[in-house]
Amino acid sequence: MSDFDRMSDFDRALRSLRVWDTDLPVFDPGAAPAEPLPLFRDWFVSAAGAGQVEPHTMSLATVDEDARPDVRTVMLHGADERGWHFASHATSAKGRQLAARPEAALGFYWPRQGRQVRVRGRVSASPRDEAYADLHARTTGALASALVGRQSEVLESLEELRRVSEAAWRRAEAEPGAHAESWTLYVMEPAEVEFFQGDERRRHVRLRYRREAGGWITELLWP
Repeated sequence: MSDFDRMSDFDRALRSLRVWDTDLPVFDPGAAPAEPLPLFRDWFVSAAGAGQVEPHTMSLATVDEDARPDVRTVMLHGADERGWHFASHATSAKGRQLAARPEAALGFYWPRQGRQVRVRGRVSASPRDEAYADLHARTTGALASALVGRQSEVLESLEELRRVSEAAWRRAEAEPGAHAESWTLYVMEPAEVEFFQGDERRRHVRLRYRREAGGWITELLWP
């Protein structure tokens, strides 16, 4: 029996996978703009155009009260001159962590083009009216979920989830302008933004932007 035959289904599946089984774009860092935002927007549009599934999802890393890292997947709500925007409940685990330690990191991965974008910076809460405008621009289901407002709390049963969610859905349909008091729109002001372009021969191109007093500086990193 070969070593491959002795592997578990998990190991066989893991060993059989390839990375970037597609034609990858070429990235010339010498032609990159002076600031990261235009490049991020360009890469985002390119990822969406290449058929990348959910290019607006990203990993959000925070730190808890014991200095332990925490990470989850959230949705990008915007990217402009103020920074990268996302939303959650102020009472959720990430909301409490950001209130205590308002530094975080974001990670985007777009495998259709072998690209990653990493963002690090300070996070602040946007004004309440912006949070409500963001919430009411979303779907009925998103509003209903926000109205439940018990994210990260212990759930006693799936039946309780069904009952509370159905009541919230009915309210969202009847009151599309309803407010979820804990709903918060966050903005990360970037201090560092890294763009990673994968290469099938592993000569990956990494371009990092770092903010200094005089503006942004760029530097290449070894893969």
